[in-house]
Amino acid sequence: MRYIFLLIPLFFLFIESNAQGCCSGGAGSPIAGGTSQGVLRAKQVEFAINYNYVESNKFLIEDRDTVPLFENLSSDYLYFRTGYGLSKKLTLEVSAGYFLNKKIDEIDSLNREDIESDGFGDLIIFPRYDVYFKSTTNRKTEITVGVGCKIPLGSHIDSNVVFTNPVTGDEYYATSPPTVQRTNGSLDFMLYLFALHGFNRYKLNFFTNALYIKKGYNSLGQKFGDYASVGLFMSKIFYRKLGVTTQLKAEWIGKLQSAKYIDMIAYYNVYPESTGGRKLFFVPQLSYTFRDLTLYGLADIPLYQYVNGNQVGSEINFTFGISLRLSQLCDKIL
Repeated sequence: MRYIFLLIPLFFLFIESNAQGCCSGGAGSPIAGGTSQGVLRAKQVEFAINYNYVESNKFLIEDRDTVPLFENLSSDYLYFRTGYGLSKKLTLEVSAGYFLNKKIDEIDSLNREDIESDGFGDLIIFPRYDVYFKSTTNRKTEITVGVGCKIPLGSHIDSNVVFTNPVTGDEYYATSPPTVQRTNGSLDFMLYLFALHGFNRYKLNFFTNALYIKKGYNSLGQKFGDYASVGLFMSKIFYRKLGVTTQLKAEWIGKLQSAKYIDMIAYYNVYPESTGGRKLFFVPQLSYTFRDLTLYGLADIPLYQYVNGNQVGSEINFTFGISLRLSQLCDKIL
């Protein structure tokens, strides 16, 4: 079952907007393609890349639909990950992401320019340690913990044109909303727990994971809300190669906070009362394994959403990826 990959979603973006198009927001999990798994074997190497697409024009006040404040929010993201088994119990994983595009499509009738950005997001260093492992002919039990950190690579202070003087042609800029920044700009710490109980004879696994991200302050005096998620999984292998997995995932994101004397509304048009919330998702996934290569795809389907204030909700979120694990090659090199 080591080839079944469960992906933690890219970002769940929260935004509030007034009649002038001011936006606020806060990021959730920075991981896309972070696997719900234990550790690699000693000296085993893993390379993975996945593509994540997010789109939404669904606005909510708490858990009720409301009038859209812009046309559409979308994100195209590539996530690169590599891991190495330092020992049979300890795995070191390093990953990074690149935004092909993050974009807010404004409503045409408001005559505002679309806001977009692209580039590298964050670097994630994520070691995991196997605290308990027991495997027999029929059963397997594993418990893994992880402690990691997220280091911003991209900018969190990009700006966009908000007004062009019709006489002189001079352009006036303002800091872009957090929703289209490539990173929240803070050093964040992650805690991770994974537990599995598998039935080898039936190629059936039940497992769970939990992730908590403690956010820090960025250079603008913003502290995006902490993030927590818990996932319950069931996976089954068919014909030795085809994996089918279902997940029920709950998420919570805290409200944005600001440093002393920093007015988020006056400085950045960010409304802390319209950030954070809680959500429940159903996540189906298919994977296909050929030797050391695995192809996988999944979709996050929202079952329930409650947001603080007025925000854009989750709507479309799907991921496709490929993973390669090497053991013999690594042994020859090392």
